[in-house]
Amino acid sequence: MELNERQGKILDIVKKHGPITGENIAEMLDVTRAALRPDLAVLTMSGYLDAKPRVGYTYKSDGMANKIDKLLRQYRVKDIMSMAVVVKEKCSIYDAIVTLFVEDTGSIFVLDNEGYLNGIVSRKDLLKTTLGQADIHKVPVSVIMTRMPNIITATVDDMVVEVTKKIVEHEVDSLPVVKCFIGTNNEEKYEVVGRVTKTNIARLLLDLACK
Repeated sequence: MELNERQGKILDIVKKHGPITGENIAEMLDVTRAALRPDLAVLTMSGYLDAKPRVGYTYKSDGMANKIDKLLRQYRVKDIMSMAVVVKEKCSIYDAIVTLFVEDTGSIFVLDNEGYLNGIVSRKDLLKTTLGQADIHKVPVSVIMTRMPNIITATVDDMVVEVTKKIVEHEVDSLPVVKCFIGTNNEEKYEVVGRVTKTNIARLLLDLACK
């Protein structure tokens, strides 16, 4: 795995000062703890670092890191993704809430009239709306959804490690897995073919640990 400049600095710090907390690493690099979260997640998943609660990060041998990195890079999104939960943009907020609970999911992907990805609505979005004054039986979910192009997506061939970095960096529960098409007006359209979630990733790690 090719590390970026900050990831290399993190490894040097942990080698010299480990065990060391994320807060202390951030302080030494003069950045926020949140800014380091994606890099620490990638380094931990790739086997370069070991993270222990109340102890901090410690450096793991290169041999073990390379072995774990090679193993993880065998897996793509298509190997772990699950079925997407979708609704049409005219769906009411009330029906979206029902769908959320029936399907036991954290986010719902919203499709336009042609069946392409147009937005995403999360559990938090729906909760905020129900606490307001909106008539959730009449207001469509399109009013509160996050719209394209402000949606982070994944493809079936993305590496699990890179998708995990996206999820951590953007602080979301899941990503829509899409196929991209070019429309009649040369605009990009996205067909939703699945979703990749924190649970999908956790199951993969558990499966690997139990082998």
